[in-house]
Amino acid sequence: MTRHFRTAAVIGAGTIGLSWTALFAGHGLTVRVSDPRPDLAEAIGTALAAFTPHLTAQGLDTDGLADRVHFAADVTEAVRDADVVQENGPERVAFKKELFARLVREAPGHALMLSSSSAIPATVFTTDLEDAGRILIGHPFNPPHLLPLVEVVPGERTTEEAVQAAVDFYTAVGRTPVVERQEIPGFVGNRLQSALNREAVYLVQQGVVSPEDLDTVVTHSLGIRWSTVGPFLGSHLGGGPGGYRHISAHIGRSMQQLALGQPSQDPKDRERVIEAVEKAYASTPYTHLAEARDRRQLAVLSALEDIRRNQHQKEN
Repeated sequence: MTRHFRTAAVIGAGTIGLSWTALFAGHGLTVRVSDPRPDLAEAIGTALAAFTPHLTAQGLDTDGLADRVHFAADVTEAVRDADVVQENGPERVAFKKELFARLVREAPGHALMLSSSSAIPATVFTTDLEDAGRILIGHPFNPPHLLPLVEVVPGERTTEEAVQAAVDFYTAVGRTPVVERQEIPGFVGNRLQSALNREAVYLVQQGVVSPEDLDTVVTHSLGIRWSTVGPFLGSHLGGGPGGYRHISAHIGRSMQQLALGQPSQDPKDRERVIEAVEKAYASTPYTHLAEARDRRQLAVLSALEDIRRNQHQKEN
């Protein structure tokens, strides 16, 4: 690692920020959290209690976990001696412009500054900053203390040193960073997710399938496949010995003729989909659904890690 990360500032303690807080503390960092929410202490305590089993399952030492997390009175206090800052504020350009201007002003000169932005590229909110070289996107998937991927997306003025530092940092806290070399709104993961979600909404609007049955289609086919291989490798294997070239020349032709749907934006049509999803899932408390999701994700991650470990032992 080219840098040592001992202290992290987490700016914004919503769902993502609380998850980052637990992950960073689980890896031994001192974490200072800033958020104007009046229930900050309670929210952090609840999150740490809920996430501790997840961290333990990942082999992390959670003794003294809460002692490594501190509440900051404001952003200035949070970043005062931070080695890395993870921002998790609202998805608004004006907000991020103002916040990062303050972060650059208040944080130490060596501090790496990362944004969890889901769609806004770093260049959009750093155009007026002189010190934009250490700012870039570190976009996770929810919840980041469980899902390994972090999309590392530099802005036009981000330095290569900052990109490497981000890769080193996320690797050190057990994540899988992927550097994306061209900025595009939504980055890669959310654009792929958005494409699938658009077609899912269209199919429900057309009465082809219910929300819960569509979820069953994904979790019993594509979800299992994509947890082990991505779309390109999946297609390459689907082509048999002829690989991706074979499937592109044969099945690929018929698939390219599919006209994907465009969901209706009529408020009544959108409301019908919302009501259908609520009918399927809203009767179960959110916490129960989230716990079930996390148990399943941990089981998948654990199984994949066992396979990786066994393969490593065979090779050595």
